[in-house]
Amino acid sequence: MRLARGTLAHAAQVVSKALDFSAPADETLSGYFRSHHELGPQERAFVAEAVFAVLRRKRSLEAAAGSSAPEALIAAAAMRVLGFSGRALEGLVDDDLVQRVRTFRPEELPAAMRADLPDWLWERLAAEHGEVEAQRIAQGMLNPAPLDLRANLARIGREEALARLAEDGIRAQPTPHSPAGLRLERKPPINRHTLFREGLVEVQDEGSQLLAWLVAPRRGEMVADYCAGAGGKTLALAMLMRGSGRIYAMDVSARRLGALTPRAARAQVTNVHSVALSGDNDARAKRLAGKLDRVLVDAPCSGFGTLRRNPDLKWRHGPEAILQLARKQRGILEAAARLVKPGGRLVYATCSILREENEAIVDAFANTHPEFAPLSCGEILSAQRIALQTGFHLRLWPHLQATDGFFAAAFERRA
Repeated sequence: MRLARGTLAHAAQVVSKALDFSAPADETLSGYFRSHHELGPQERAFVAEAVFAVLRRKRSLEAAAGSSAPEALIAAAAMRVLGFSGRALEGLVDDDLVQRVRTFRPEELPAAMRADLPDWLWERLAAEHGEVEAQRIAQGMLNPAPLDLRANLARIGREEALARLAEDGIRAQPTPHSPAGLRLERKPPINRHTLFREGLVEVQDEGSQLLAWLVAPRRGEMVADYCAGAGGKTLALAMLMRGSGRIYAMDVSARRLGALTPRAARAQVTNVHSVALSGDNDARAKRLAGKLDRVLVDAPCSGFGTLRRNPDLKWRHGPEAILQLARKQRGILEAAARLVKPGGRLVYATCSILREENEAIVDAFANTHPEFAPLSCGEILSAQRIALQTGFHLRLWPHLQATDGFFAAAFERRA
């Protein structure tokens, strides 16, 4: 497309709103589009791509532009990320700005700025993984995420889903690890497709899908998705249970749980029971203590593993927030563990890449709960013919597995 001054101005307005971090970036963008119906598809696509480019690469773009002004950041993003030439911006922005961006040399930046991370987050990653691997991790988080779907294997085979997508000109491939995963080459409006409307596919990152196979529920069992949210993992568990048994979808947010009801109906899932928790000592949860076969704890976290999709998170959360989250995660894991019966399985997971929210939490839990024996995530997956070895725990990275960043640990209650 040819750039116009008005399109750049719209993008700058959204960036200005997004950078005050009063709301998630995707909500800010959607709200802006709702109030500006005059924007055409190409203009909307540019605005969305430019805004997310700025959020992903804020530090290096500020350095390239020599400014933190939204207009300058959009121009730098257009040239350095979106593939527009300086000539395409001539007459639309200041000539000196174009020249600065043209001659910018990112290799001269400090490491944290090259990684486009806050200093504190770069220091944590470098300390845990070394600077070379930390740069690889950071660069993997700068690329847009693909669109992954989960075929509802209780109702359709993956090959059939692929064939039906292909019939409609939607190219996709099987994901390399999840037996239900489909990775689309582009990002069509899948929510309008018959497969989606009939509940035969759901949008879900491959890494998130794998958590269901780590829980590995059997038919007829009693299972809890303890931090269910809108229920994406709940539905994946239901798929493996083939409609038998009972799944408790638990969350402290009744609003988030409310989104599960229409999703379950669309997927023709009838064995899910939503429980809006009042807290870690909820009376209804207490009545289930020691009775459940499997409990998944997808704990609330920083979300730093999803920076490809939610790049604003790295600017929204600071080290103090991580400490608060870790305290909450410990409490949630304690509460969820009480539901597991002897011989049952407990899985703790986050979409964080920080040790404080992952290994530190499960190590502390193991030290104070000898009745829970750690299990090898690799062995659990291998037993289900999923060849994915990331160590004793499940550790997924965008730059290695092309998924969101995920961590998971599994335990079996022995007594």
